[in-house]
Amino acid sequence: MADSTYRDLVRKLRGGRISRRHFMQSAAALGVSATSISSALRANPSYAQEASEVVFWTTHTEPELSSLQNIVDAFNAGNSDVQATLVQVLGDETDTTQLMTAVRGGSGPDVYMLDRFIVAQRAAEGVLQDLSEFLGGEDPSETYVPFAWAEANFQGTPFALPFDTDARALFYNIGMLQEAGIDPAQLDIANGPITWDSLAEMATQLNETDADGNFSRMGFAAYTDQAWHYTYGFAFGGNFFDEAACEVTPDDAGVVAGHQWLYDYVAALDPQKVNAFAGPVAATVTVPEEQQVFISERVAFTITGNWYLKTLPQYAPDIEYGVALMPVPNEGDESATWAGGWSAVIPQGARNPEGAWQFMQHLAGEAGQRTYLEEVGNLPTIVSLLEESSLFTDERLRFFAQDLLPTARNRPPLPVGARYWDELTSAWERIYLNQEEPESALAAVKDRVQPDLQGFCPIDVV
Repeated sequence: MADSTYRDLVRKLRGGRISRRHFMQSAAALGVSATSISSALRANPSYAQEASEVVFWTTHTEPELSSLQNIVDAFNAGNSDVQATLVQVLGDETDTTQLMTAVRGGSGPDVYMLDRFIVAQRAAEGVLQDLSEFLGGEDPSETYVPFAWAEANFQGTPFALPFDTDARALFYNIGMLQEAGIDPAQLDIANGPITWDSLAEMATQLNETDADGNFSRMGFAAYTDQAWHYTYGFAFGGNFFDEAACEVTPDDAGVVAGHQWLYDYVAALDPQKVNAFAGPVAATVTVPEEQQVFISERVAFTITGNWYLKTLPQYAPDIEYGVALMPVPNEGDESATWAGGWSAVIPQGARNPEGAWQFMQHLAGEAGQRTYLEEVGNLPTIVSLLEESSLFTDERLRFFAQDLLPTARNRPPLPVGARYWDELTSAWERIYLNQEEPESALAAVKDRVQPDLQGFCPIDVV
């Protein structure tokens, strides 16, 4: 039944009886793959006579998906020769299986939105097109913030255009702290960062258990939201890559120290009870916004990013909250955060690379980045936009853009970046579950990843 319904949709599309958007929505509802949808759209003869098509794949979900559609619509309204089509596909930061399968089968998209820190790996695997010919000798390195442009390159060759970026901070629920007799003023940015041990002390005062002794509320669920392995490693002064030695360094003293704090924090509260509370909403699990533990006021502290400034008013408008610097190991230490972000790439085998480049310049240019900042709250990677004061009238957003981002660390853009992330995630999970000590778990990451990196040495990540 589904096959015949889909064939009917294709006939209606080719006959001009339904719109392209109607076709995509209906086909997706039938469970048709993104590859098949793209093929049908490309084969639509009536459309091919009107303009060249650019098929744009993204794994993003709402609300980011709607903003990307608005960017596509704006591009299409201003261009009669090229028209872009947005297609949502399955995947996440490191899972690009559908893209790689489509590229190898000759049915890939023209533009793909790729997490920027794995551009180097996908370039090394031969999945991405070199953008040098499109740049025509121009050097965009001064257009974008330095770390974002570095992530868009592999061994000095550009393979992506940076899109958005972000930074992470400690959010806190003012009302919950006051109810527990804790003065929120000590978290004021003007007072500098608190220590991780101070955070643990305050959080413990907020813990509540039910009749069975299980947590019904926690001050801080230490591995939810953006409390990742990189978060703890950077916060404790760690480095994840030694460029001179061409070695991944998950065994760096600072990285180990950060994970030791996580291990000890959970151990003091009982790993099984903590995971019964935090496991279902851990950073590795996507849950509806209304079920997030900070939004539902089941935690008083969470580590997250600037996008939360848009999320909270929408899903928890009554929560009075503050934003603090990331905690530090010792009083007087400099607070450390990190930044990520996405990029636009042209996969190998793209049928319309020239049109793809035209669309990418809009998507990752000032127009696209301005729209995404206004609608989603993610920061631009274009330096001139970050310096545009009218875009940052919100004091909290300005804090992320002008105070945190300039000193934010970033994940090393390595040709094993996705592999490294996945191995770090596995170790981090064993650590927070108290299944393995940090030192041995992180040493094992190096043993597994370094052999894959070795063949690419030396690596230029600047």
